[in-house]
Amino acid sequence: MKRLNLHLILSMIVLAAILATSCSKKNLPPLSNSLFTTTPSPLELVANKVPVTIDGRFPAKWFEKNTTIVVTPVLKYQNGEALGTAYTYQGEKVAGNGIVVPYEAGRTITMKSEFDYIPAMKKSELYLRFDFFRGNKQITGFPDVKIADGVIATPALASAATSTPAVAPDAFQRIIKETYDADIMFLIQRAELRSSELNSTNLNAWKDLVKEADKNERKNVNVEISAYASPDGGYKLNEKLAEQREKNTSGYLNKEFKKNTLDVEINSKYTAQDWDGFQKLVQASSLQDKDLVLRVLSMYPDPETREKEIKNISVVYSDLAETILPKLRRSRLMANVEVIGKTDEELKTAATGSGISELSVEELLYAANLDGVSKEKVYTTITQRFPNDYRGWNNLGAYYFQNGKTANAIQAFNKAAQISSRAPETNMNLALISLSEGNTAKAEQLLGNAAGSNSLGETLGLLYIQKGDYNRAVQSFGDAKSNNAALAQILTKNYNKAQQILDAVPSKDATSYYLAAIVAARTNNAAGVAGNLKSAIDKGASKLDIANDVEFAKYLANSDIRNLLF
Repeated sequence: MKRLNLHLILSMIVLAAILATSCSKKNLPPLSNSLFTTTPSPLELVANKVPVTIDGRFPAKWFEKNTTIVVTPVLKYQNGEALGTAYTYQGEKVAGNGIVVPYEAGRTITMKSEFDYIPAMKKSELYLRFDFFRGNKQITGFPDVKIADGVIATPALASAATSTPAVAPDAFQRIIKETYDADIMFLIQRAELRSSELNSTNLNAWKDLVKEADKNERKNVNVEISAYASPDGGYKLNEKLAEQREKNTSGYLNKEFKKNTLDVEINSKYTAQDWDGFQKLVQASSLQDKDLVLRVLSMYPDPETREKEIKNISVVYSDLAETILPKLRRSRLMANVEVIGKTDEELKTAATGSGISELSVEELLYAANLDGVSKEKVYTTITQRFPNDYRGWNNLGAYYFQNGKTANAIQAFNKAAQISSRAPETNMNLALISLSEGNTAKAEQLLGNAAGSNSLGETLGLLYIQKGDYNRAVQSFGDAKSNNAALAQILTKNYNKAQQILDAVPSKDATSYYLAAIVAARTNNAAGVAGNLKSAIDKGASKLDIANDVEFAKYLANSDIRNLLF
């Protein structure tokens, strides 16, 4: 009985010693944060993630041979924390799949992790959490070790709301140039005007058109006469013939215009041999050997040689004489008409009154951009009168988007897409909506069909900011003068250019001054930080957001800035 008690007592002593050894680590000082560094530091937001690379080391003779440690990066913020990728390390005597840490030498380590960003992380701290195990038993009581601050969330200042939506263009022209023509045909080697030609339906319709244009106050008209001879019969004969055809035609039109009291300028000319017209007719014909004729034209620039060589092709020439040459014996009449559209003042008066129902779709689209005209009214009118024109719906959506009516904008853009799924402006605007929702994948797909839309560069720049590709963002923004364009310059550390853009932003808001304050902070300009933050606050910026922003952390002790915030 005594021997049993002695064994029991000895066993309890050994167990107590083991437990004491096992738990002794709890009383050792934790690993110092000086053993760890992070890249970046402070942490930074990139493409809606907070990535971090942690480099560190376990000191020599620290990591026990029979111990397993799971190290987890933990990003702590108010009322929450996010866990990163856990790494398992083990001592030399542990049978497992962890990374072995030699007891004598210790080990350098590298851990990569990333966290899904939420705004609460703007003010946060990165810790390492150490979970110790011996066998299946966890040893508790080791505090988390802080290794970095976070998060610089400046890229989150990119905003789709301030981006410029794409407006579908109008095709309105103040002066529209139109050309109408008619032909007077002649017999071979004759220049007389025949009654059959002068009374033709085509010529009478042409004269009526000239008359209407001359009497219309919104039209200007002039007439050109080009008389021709076919390229057979010799140059001298044809020159005389073409000249006479031109004189006879001019004389006839002058009489006609005088009879109808038309004040129309007539310009006339003649061409002795119409080789250009001949070539075009041959090319468009179904002649059996037309390639041979065209080859002769290209080989012989001299008119007489051309005529001789073509006549040598006897079979072809007979076809030419019947089908091609008669069409070249003509006077071509061309009426050049300028249609003068409504002035800006006339369009504005119509668009703001009852005359809006009489405007064409192109006039409406143009008038919507005139000062004093309600875009919403005009674009709504277009959707009602021209419901199958995607431009009215797209531009109405653009108006809603710029005025913060996102739900209405989405409805209008979707309607435009139903009418024309390939419309570049609508695809760009839907991409802008996707970016406002953080859906870069969908935005990128839509932008593939947005080539040619105005303000595409701005939307691409926003996309690249959200994807963390800041250099491409700068390229896409080009010469844009916007908050987002300035932000891209800040993110590439081009602070002079960023400030130049901010100075040129036409309608500065709270974000404009907030970004200027960041530029000042990064260039060690305390006065600039204070001045711009004051302007940002006056425009509605949150004092709490400013106080929590790592960009301004080192300036919170500045009395001017503290007075602004607290």
